[in-house]
Formats: sequence, C-alpha cells, structure tokens
Amino acid sequence: MYLIAVINLGSTSTKFSYYEDENPKYQTTIDHDREELKQYPTIWEQFEYRLEAVLAELEKINTKPEELDAIVTRGGHTVPLEGGVYRITDLMLEQSATGKYGRHATDLGLRIAARIGKSGACALTVDPPVTDEFTRLARYGGIRELQRKSSFHALNHRAVAKQYARDIQKPYGELRLIGAHMGGGITIACHKDGRMVDATNGLVGDGPFSGNRPGTMPARGLIDLCYSGKYTKEQLLQKLTVRGGLMSYAGDSDLRRLEQRIAGGDSAAREAVEAMAYQVGKEICAMSAVLEGKADAIYLTGGMAYSDYLTGLIRTRVGHIARIVLYPGEYEMQALALGALEVLQGKIKAKELEDNAENI
Repeated sequence: MYLIAVINLGSTSTKFSYYEDENPKYQTTIDHDREELKQYPTIWEQFEYRLEAVLAELEKINTKPEELDAIVTRGGHTVPLEGGVYRITDLMLEQSATGKYGRHATDLGLRIAARIGKSGACALTVDPPVTDEFTRLARYGGIRELQRKSSFHALNHRAVAKQYARDIQKPYGELRLIGAHMGGGITIACHKDGRMVDATNGLVGDGPFSGNRPGTMPARGLIDLCYSGKYTKEQLLQKLTVRGGLMSYAGDSDLRRLEQRIAGGDSAAREAVEAMAYQVGKEICAMSAVLEGKADAIYLTGGMAYSDYLTGLIRTRVGHIARIVLYPGEYEMQALALGALEVLQGKIKAKELEDNAENI
C-alpha cells in the first residue's frame, strides 16, 4: 500500500488530501487568514507559514513525512511542457522562482513538496499549468508576432476526460472529447489521441467570458481603450482579470446570486448569463471543427456545472454535436493522487524537465 499526500495551493487556501493507494482517507481545505497573509509581501515569504500548515495536517493523521511514499502538488510555472507526471527537480524550482513563465501560489507548492520530499517521499507534480500539447495550426494568432499560448485548466480537463474514459471503460487515448471547465475562469479544450490539442486561454486571451474575466475582446476596441487616457495600465489589467465578464455586465461574479436575481425578474442578470452560455456553446462548436466534427462526448465541469440553469442553456446550443456529460466540481486532487500512484506502481515513469527545454 502506497501513502500519498496531495497539496493544492490557492492564494488564500491550501487543499490537503491523504490517500492510501487510490483511496482518499482524509481531505480538508486550510483557509489562511487574509490579514495574517498581509505580513508576507510575496508568496515566497509565505513558505514556512504554508509548510507548517501542511505538516500540521500530517500530524493530525499521525503520519510523518518520512512515512510518505509520495508528496504531489499542483504544478507551477516553467517553460511549456508536454502533459504528464513530473519529478520536482532543482531545475524546475529554479525556473518557477524566476516568475518569467508566470507566478501563482502553486509555484510555492513545488517548494513545499520538494522540502517534504527530502524526508524520502517522491516529490511530483501532474499536468502543470504550463502543459502545452497544441498542434502547430492551433498556435496561429493572426499576426506573426502574436502566438496563441496554452494556458488553461489542464489538470482538471485531463482528469475529467480520464474519468469519463474510466466510466465508459474505454482508453482515454482513443477518445475525441470537448470539455468546458467553468469556474472562476472558463476554458474550452479538446482531446485527440490522448493529447489536449487546442484550448482557449483561461487568463487573459480568448474564449468565453466568465465570472470576472472578459475572454475574447474586440481588438480595435481594446487598443482604443489602452490609448484613451481614461485608464492606467493597472486599471486595464484589473478589467482583464477581476472586473470583466459577469462582474462587468451584472455587477456580480457569483452565478448562484445571479440566478436568485434572475428568479426575481432581473433582466440584466438574465441576459448576462445567457450571453455567457452563448459564448461557451459557440466555443464548444469551434472545437468541434478542430475534431472535424467527430467528437465522442462533451463534458461540462467546474463549479458552474452544478447549475442546471446554465448547463441547460449550453445543452440547447451544442446537444447536436455529441453526448453531453456533467462532472461538476473539480477532480484535481484525485488526478494528482492517481498520477503519483501510477509512478509508484511502475505503470509510468516520471518525466523530468530538461536543461535544454525550450518553448514547444
């Protein structure tokens, strides 16, 4: 029996799970006090604080770090990588620390896993945020200087796709799937031959607008805003990351509250949610073209997939393409644990970031 600890760091929380083989025995979310976090100017300065929180959870379940077979974390930011299970190496930590490829609390997760791994556990990460399996045609951005980049919910997309494959008892690599992850951000991805060959950019790029991100925007209009003199660069970045989407149109990013407003007759909230569903459906249809119209299924996942109202709106637009299946919530912790287990059982070999790795 293999003992596996799983961590997933967010900006103000740390998800922690303990697995015995594929069986989750303990799961919790550690909420970090926002006021306490203010004493740390950068995420790196939170290291000891976050590490102690994880070690405290291990102590609660009477497990010492040296008793673990693996410690696995949601990945950080390095050069783009092919998906899979990766061993956390010094090179990975060095690239993550530069901030050159992105920065998030998950980068701190790499450091914590590496530290705990020094006690003997195998320190791993699975399908990191920089996972890039795009085809060459998927990279064209319309201008030579602008290349489309892979930046989406890779871990959960693959986890749900593999779960669907297990549910229907077919190899994941033989399925053609289109998926929509609908959480704080919304990303649409398609799977072909075991690879995620195209996806919308979930941070600031393209695709549907979400709770607080604008998705695809009229390019000329955005340029005009940049040079209008009305906004600073920081204010525009706020519009692109936290004040776009439903927040911009309806003044709220919480779908549950918006549904309550809709039930009360709020037409502005109704139209904003309908427009978001419209865009999700449109992007799913676009991914159908990537698969030449041959999709086996469409999955809807993420927190918003709990909404019968939203998923119903999407169904009316894409039900003609393929079977629609719902996997509400996230499967990230499970995916991390199962990826580590496959390495421990010898079913796959952990990959390593190479010294000469360049953008894919």
